[in-house]
Order: sequence, then structure tokens, then C-alpha cells
Amino acid sequence: MPTTSTTSPGPAPSHVTPVAPAIPTPPHVLDNPAWASLSGAHAAFAVRAGAHAARYDPEVAVFSAIADPADARSWDGLRSLAGPGGTVSLSGVLTPPPGWETLWSGRGVQLVDTSLRAEPAPEAVRLGAADVPEVLELIELTKPGPFLPRTIELGTYLGIRHRGRLVAMAGERLRPPGWTEISAVCTHPGFRGRGLATRLVRAVAAGIRDRGDAPFLHTAAENTDAVRLYESIGFTVRHRPFFLAFRAPGGADDTAATRI
Repeated sequence: MPTTSTTSPGPAPSHVTPVAPAIPTPPHVLDNPAWASLSGAHAAFAVRAGAHAARYDPEVAVFSAIADPADARSWDGLRSLAGPGGTVSLSGVLTPPPGWETLWSGRGVQLVDTSLRAEPAPEAVRLGAADVPEVLELIELTKPGPFLPRTIELGTYLGIRHRGRLVAMAGERLRPPGWTEISAVCTHPGFRGRGLATRLVRAVAAGIRDRGDAPFLHTAAENTDAVRLYESIGFTVRHRPFFLAFRAPGGADDTAATRI
């Protein structure tokens, strides 16, 4: 009758090197920049639902954010902020819980400053509240991304004028710790090809660096011309996040949102 050996295997050969367990990589602050901004430098603009979800004041910016996409409390708080059937804009979150409807999804590109030559632009002027109507006209014409009546309060916005008319602009938006996003980079179609946007990006970046932050920015993945331009002046692609819009489930909502 055959027998089965119960002898334990001997020690591993001396030439085999034990494999150390993998150490999880901690998340980078730029993986969730809106949450980091609303929890820090932009807390004054935040509308919050508990400790897990927040959004910008609706006159300031369109972005919402959650602390942890895997935590049901984040989505519960987000639903409270949106209201039954309301819409929210997020980045990086791909799969919402059951009951949420994905309205729109687009791939973006996140670029960080690695070798940008930052320098002031003597012809640039600081834009303020009085300039907002003209800024909104330029935004509507050029479509660089969402810009609302109070977006200009998020940071420094610079413009270049030609015979008194605003023809190019760029400014600051999200501010996670140690970083500032350059945003609303746009040039009137009749003034493109003159390097105005590049001069403004360099000037905004100079101000960001002066306070000890590093510049970063986002653009749509399909905007390959913009990606190439940013890479040519010293930005490097770090991440390719998704930008998404969701509709919250309908029904009762009993979690109060509070303004900070």
C-alpha cells in the first residue's frame, strides 16, 4: 500500500532572499486637491457636511470633494450637500454608490512645475472684482473652464490689455498645502500666437513661488496642443485624473450642511 510522507520541508536554500512585504504608498496631496484646498487654504469658501464632504460656495467654484471615496460617510455627506437629485462635480472618483447617476465623465491631465522659468510680466495688471464682467466675457469666448462671479477671490488673477480691452488672463485656483493651481489661462482668438498666455503663466507662477508654493495645473486630455505647450515651458505630466459630474439619489435628506 502506498504511503504519504508527512516530513516537513526543510529550510529555504540559503541563496533565496526573503521578499519584504509591500509598503503601501501614501496618497499624494494632488490626488485630491479640491478636498485639500477646502480643508486648508480655502476653508473660508467651504460649505461642509460633517467631516467627510465639502463643496465650494456656489458663487466661487463648481467643485465638490470627499475625503475618501471608499467611505460611505463621504457619499452620505455629498448627497446632503447636493440635495435630492442635485448635481456635483468631482475629480478622480470613478464608481459612485448605487443610486448615483453619472452625468458626464472626461479624462484630464494634471501637470506640475519641474523646470518652468517663472518671471514677472511688466505689462500684466492685477484683476479684481471690478473686472469680473469683462473676465466673464473672455471666459465665455475662450472656454478655458468654469469661472463664476467670485472665482477671482481664490487668488491672484493677472490680465493683459490691448487699448484698454482685456485680451488674455491667467490666475490661481485650488490651493492644496504646498501647491497652487494655475487656472483660467486664456487668450482672445484675435491675439493668439503672441505668447501672451505663456507670459501670464510665468508671471502667476512667480507669485506662487514667492510664497513658497509650487505651481501645478490641469487641462483636458484632448487638448493636446495645451499639454504640449505646458510641457515645452517646464511642466511635466504627473497624473491623468477623471473629471466627473454625478446626480445624487432622490429622497429625504436629513443631514444639515454648514458653512465654515
